[in-house]
Amino acid sequence: MLGGQPMQLAPSRAFPSVQEGDDPFLALWPHRYDYLWAEHPHPDERPDWQTESRHPLSDRLLQQGTMLYGVRFGPTTRYCVLDVDKGSAYHPTRDRFAWRRLVAALDDLGLVQAVVCTSSYSGGLHLYFPFDTEQKTWAIALAVSTLLENAGFKLAPGQLEVFPNCKAYVTSGEHSLYNGHRLPMQAGSYLLNQDLQMIWGNQETFVQHWQFAQQRNSLDTKAMDRILKAARRRQFRVTGKADKFLNDLNAEIEQGWTGPGQTNRLLGRIAMRSYIFGHVLYSDKPLEGNALSRDIVTTAQALPGYADWCQHQQEVEKRAQDWMHAIEQSHYFHYGTDKPPVALSPDQPDEQAPNWNQQQEAAARDRIQQAIANLLEQAALPTGITKRFDALVTYGLSGTTLYRHRDLWHPRYLQNATSGALQSAVEPDCSWAASGSTSHTNLLGENGCKTLPEASSNPLERLELGAIGCNSLPLGDLSQTETRNMTQEEGIAYIKQVLNQVKARRQVETARKRQCLAGQDQLSLPFDQATP
Repeated sequence: MLGGQPMQLAPSRAFPSVQEGDDPFLALWPHRYDYLWAEHPHPDERPDWQTESRHPLSDRLLQQGTMLYGVRFGPTTRYCVLDVDKGSAYHPTRDRFAWRRLVAALDDLGLVQAVVCTSSYSGGLHLYFPFDTEQKTWAIALAVSTLLENAGFKLAPGQLEVFPNCKAYVTSGEHSLYNGHRLPMQAGSYLLNQDLQMIWGNQETFVQHWQFAQQRNSLDTKAMDRILKAARRRQFRVTGKADKFLNDLNAEIEQGWTGPGQTNRLLGRIAMRSYIFGHVLYSDKPLEGNALSRDIVTTAQALPGYADWCQHQQEVEKRAQDWMHAIEQSHYFHYGTDKPPVALSPDQPDEQAPNWNQQQEAAARDRIQQAIANLLEQAALPTGITKRFDALVTYGLSGTTLYRHRDLWHPRYLQNATSGALQSAVEPDCSWAASGSTSHTNLLGENGCKTLPEASSNPLERLELGAIGCNSLPLGDLSQTETRNMTQEEGIAYIKQVLNQVKARRQVETARKRQCLAGQDQLSLPFDQATP
């Protein structure tokens, strides 16, 4: 008693128990939490099984044998069990070859040898399939169940049960346990030979049979992955547009890298597939947070061409983290969940959750601006296009990035941005550019104040120039004298101001586009408007 109230011990999953040395039989059952127990029943009665969740099952309790005990499965396992009841249509008394068909059905997984024993005095059968490599419990449950069903067996209590069992996927966050099975070599449990004749055995003999079967059962993980993919699609009823969307993602991802410049695209597609369909294909629950980013990295590293062509291997984890945040803040959601799409308010066009492309574009433009500013500060910004391009590449900027954002560094595009600010109401004053064409403080580039001819600009260039909005930059109040008399520091500050205004202009345009799209279906996908 404590303070007039009975003291209660909170359940602890770290509750220690005394381990009885190196007992190979006890070592076969590592997961002892939420174990089953029952008093020994009369031979013609069923045990009254109960679950103990306050502490794990200890070695000493098992050795004492004062009760019947059973165990459940944890997140991983090294074995599975088939349970055939005495009254089952698959029991040897009704079909003498059914148990061999059960074993044959698991051959595709590499499970070819079972340890067969009676489960109890009832005469039911337990077929244990041990294997060397530890596997995810849910994956073993689904793969084994799928193969048995494909072979025509019906899984149902009293007929045929699989341990571990396939747990129903729940979206409410509720915790569910795997079904527990009775441990072998207790009262009424005897080893059987290949003719299903009882043979004398104890725990040591059971371990010997287990080790022999374990050596023969070489689990085929590639076959299991193939089985799981098909089973999960059927389990979640992935059909129609969602199925096409998943197939399109697979088509892009599974080919891997075939050349440089593909990392961002592939990581984005991997993130999308893992987030939306990960629990459909290979995970026991939807992938989020660190689990999602780890899956992106693992998937990317396993793809063809990663070692040869991925130029961002040193930062792939960082990029996976960025993609994880981007997809979780997007309008996509886990397939099969009841979560509605994120509705964008016309008044607040998702400014707090930019998508990955917008984040990457902003980061790339910031790097270019910093590089330009650094070159200006060193009085080392070349006036020629090629030399300026080569100088920017030394800052870790790729050619693709520079081409996509050439409005920030290309002399013609910078000229349009600055000339809009410098032009007067009549004609621009080109004397500063003409007199300082060889100076590094010349911000107008090699063409001076000459504007890009309309006839020579392609549609893409005209579109980008329109988006920049050169003639609407609020710098037109600078006088020609002021611009001509700028010091180098003032020139650097001026060009930074122009670049920032260009960036702000693009952000406004992006926000306006989002407002226009706010009323559209937020579930639209990038493949033929397919929806998961």
